[in-house]
Amino acid sequence: MNGATPPHSIGELSARTGVPVRTIRFYSDTGLLPPTARTPAGYRRYSDAALGRLHLISVLRELDVGLTTVRRVLDGDLSVAEVAAAHADATALQLRALRLRHSMLRLVARRGSSPEETVLMHRLTRLTSDERRRMVADFVAGLSADTPRARSAAAALRTALPELPDEPSDAQLAAWVELAELIADDDFRARMAQAALPPADAAALPGAACEKAAELVPFVRQTVADARAAGIAPGGAEAVPVVDAVVERFAAVLGRPDGTELREWMARQFEAGHDPLVERYWRLVWAVNDWQVVPGHLPFQPWMVQALRRSGRVSPSRR
Repeated sequence: MNGATPPHSIGELSARTGVPVRTIRFYSDTGLLPPTARTPAGYRRYSDAALGRLHLISVLRELDVGLTTVRRVLDGDLSVAEVAAAHADATALQLRALRLRHSMLRLVARRGSSPEETVLMHRLTRLTSDERRRMVADFVAGLSADTPRARSAAAALRTALPELPDEPSDAQLAAWVELAELIADDDFRARMAQAALPPADAAALPGAACEKAAELVPFVRQTVADARAAGIAPGGAEAVPVVDAVVERFAAVLGRPDGTELREWMARQFEAGHDPLVERYWRLVWAVNDWQVVPGHLPFQPWMVQALRRSGRVSPSRR
């Protein structure tokens, strides 16, 4: 510039960049944007190079880059590309946290949660993956009592542990919150410890002799799985021949006549052999893990009980 006075005053820098004068003065005082020269009256003046420096500072600050990092970029210790890479990773984490927060807020609104429930849900959704794994592991370990059934339940649970992804969908987050509430319930822990997992045939049909249950239960399970796969609803007319075929097999194996009494007995036995909360646990695990529901893996009892009762020959249980 051959000794000429630099062209830009603080006011001109502000007008050309949109940065407030007070902020530019702060950058100057802290050494981020030292004045190129001063007028005889002591006013700061800035060169075109300083204007470019201010543009860079403004962009970095808009991207939420801290002043210490900005200084390192201006001093040449860090490249803009290195800073961009680091802040892209940090921004990804922030976006993930915001999406999780958004999902939780929608869940609270959908459930109409109380203040206490909201606090609990917030805590559950903020757990790290390691904390979630420990929570589930503690639940499974608590089932490992010194009984064959409890050990069987714990072993089955270990084969399919819930793993909430880093960026869960609303459905996965809702399933995780419900699952966490479930495994924290002492009553559910006791019920899960008593469940035979996978269900033994004798447990699935507790009112029949073991050898007869071993013949009947696989037949019912497969029949219901086939009906589900075919899209047959338990309350529809298409379910009637399915129910009739199952009852016919029971009548032949048990030596009992087909009729209301046998069908009522069957409905009661199927109910006794199924725990809806245990089924709910597995459905929640599938939802958290985003696994496809396989009809053959669903408990057969609810479908059969509903089909028996809606066939017009069995009254709803009064239990």
